[in-house]
Amino acid sequence: MSAVRDARTGIAAARHLVVKVGSTSLTSPRGGLDHVALDRLVDSLAQRVRTGTHVVLVSSGAIAAGLTPLGLVRRPRDLATQQAAASVGQLALVHAYSVSFTRHGLTVGQVLLTSDDVVRRAHYRNAQRTFGRLRGLGVVPVVNENDTVATGEIRFGDNDRLAALVAHLVGADGLVLLSDVDGLYDGDPRRGDARLVSEVCSASDIDGVRVGAGGTLGTGGMASKLAAATVASEAGVPVLLAAAAQVERAMGLADVGTAFAARGPRLSARRFWLRHAADTAGRLLLDDGAVAAVVARRRSLLAAGITGLDGDFEAGDVVDLIDPLGVAVARGMVGYDAAELPAVIGRSSRDLPPELRREVVHADDLVPLRPQAGTSRSRGGEGEGEYGGGTGQAQRAGGHG
Repeated sequence: MSAVRDARTGIAAARHLVVKVGSTSLTSPRGGLDHVALDRLVDSLAQRVRTGTHVVLVSSGAIAAGLTPLGLVRRPRDLATQQAAASVGQLALVHAYSVSFTRHGLTVGQVLLTSDDVVRRAHYRNAQRTFGRLRGLGVVPVVNENDTVATGEIRFGDNDRLAALVAHLVGADGLVLLSDVDGLYDGDPRRGDARLVSEVCSASDIDGVRVGAGGTLGTGGMASKLAAATVASEAGVPVLLAAAAQVERAMGLADVGTAFAARGPRLSARRFWLRHAADTAGRLLLDDGAVAAVVARRRSLLAAGITGLDGDFEAGDVVDLIDPLGVAVARGMVGYDAAELPAVIGRSSRDLPPELRREVVHADDLVPLRPQAGTSRSRGGEGEGEYGGGTGQAQRAGGHG
């Protein structure tokens, strides 16, 4: 498929590349860092940097690296102990990267993020500026979720999703996801009859793919990698999913693993944030006419097309737009407080006082949603064992305005 060949070529030639590596690729089964594996990874990344590529490394492994120093034999289940392990392991992880990259004359900078840093627009833009400055200074950013302070309510859930968000945030030309499996299979590869899916150009290429949970050191799994690859590729970023053991070829010709072709135009940072990163504060229920106008014709949403609402939101918050079947079809920044809307929903603009004749969601602040390929077929998603177990003037919608 030419699109996939273009994806592999694009990743091989990318000048801005995000690389994510999983816990089991960096640590021993009993915990603690595998320095041989880490040095091998760094050697390949440093070689890529020497060719002129700016690399951002998203690295798991902090909690796993903290197990041995704390005398723990397995990944803890309670949040407090996970955070304690992360606080110890993160130091060891970044120190190991610093020492290893120094062998190549490269400086690393630690970037710890929580979900709050991307769901809040101001934080998102701050992170963009930080990455831009690190790039200008020739620093290799090493990114991880800030497990020490992240709670269940503000966690990314896994570093695969984080990597997809970072890839778009930094304007990457490609995303490489490295794990302990050499690509996406249509079943459990340990059973012997599973087939490697080497090319993904559309959702139909992964019909029937079954992915699930596995190991104990990580929090990802093939389900999360498939979801992350879908998020990135649908936003215009090609993705390569490969084994960490094949890092030299992944960083070279990118002729291994599974390649996901970029689909559709690259989303603006604002629209990507709305679709994939922003936290939602409520829901607006739409009639069929409003759904068609907002989704198909990309018009602004007016009060006339709204049949109900849920949530306690304020103007400027992000809300989901729901069709009559209860499916979220779009997301946008609302222009009204929740308390203001009951008096205006379902009413034509000409019947409203002048101060309320404005869009509920402006077309510039709205993005349609599409189902994530593979999510309905995925099972589980925990464990790094992968298979273990319109801009410009507002256009109007609403049907009656």
